Amino acid sequence: MPASALALALGAAFLHAFWNLLLARAPDIEATTAVALVVGIVAFAPVAALAWEADAAVWPYLAVTSLLQLTYFVLLTAAYGRADLSFVYPIARGSAPVIVLVAALVVLGETASATQVIGVLTVAAGVLLVRGLSGRASVGDLGLALAVGACIAAYTLVDSRGIQHASPVVYQELSMIPAAICFLLLTLRRRGRPAVRGAVGRASVAAGLATFGAYILVLAALERAPAAPVAAVRETSVVIATALAIPLLHERVAPARLVGAVVVVLGVLLLAI
Repeated sequence: MPASALALALGAAFLHAFWNLLLARAPDIEATTAVALVVGIVAFAPVAALAWEADAAVWPYLAVTSLLQLTYFVLLTAAYGRADLSFVYPIARGSAPVIVLVAALVVLGETASATQVIGVLTVAAGVLLVRGLSGRASVGDLGLALAVGACIAAYTLVDSRGIQHASPVVYQELSMIPAAICFLLLTLRRRGRPAVRGAVGRASVAAGLATFGAYILVLAALERAPAAPVAAVRETSVVIATALAIPLLHERVAPARLVGAVVVVLGVLLLAI
């Protein structure tokens, strides 16, 4: 995995952890997410217009990834409504790189070295150890978390091909416009205008900028490296989120989380070889 792709994926992991922490602190996660998505598409529209680079072959990929992104946010907010963030987030993020690796090998016919395979599996195991599977979550909660992970894996694989036909900023903007608008309409119907208006603030604006910025970095990394290692490295966001949760959310970090963090670092080192 090239050093540039590794740096981009790690930067995306930090931003991803940041906006998830912001949403976790929000009184209404669904409304805050809707506002954040709208902020993202508005803020990056001028940048995408100035950096326009796309060919006709990108549109089928955009159609598929837009639907997957919408499904992802619907499932994610539904999962957070049923179970704790500390249960949903690590399972969703940890299962995604494993699904990406399997799908890339079986469906897309890509190749992976033994070191990459071990690295992906090590990162996935470490991510799960950071938070663990303990708690009172039901089978349905687990199913929702895994469904979120499947969406992440699916749009990562689609985008690894689609990004070849557009610049990262343009690709992210075009793919998120339909998803953001549809999610906003769904939220207005479910939560009402007062809830959405109440979610407008510094946290939702920062989350929107970080959400878009994080995935633009992911898309840039996908231009430079295969989907499986990129997906795995960005899952270090769970470790980053755990570290930031100490000063920001005043959480106590159990020994198992520290062990998981070490395991994830080892996986990243394997991918970087």
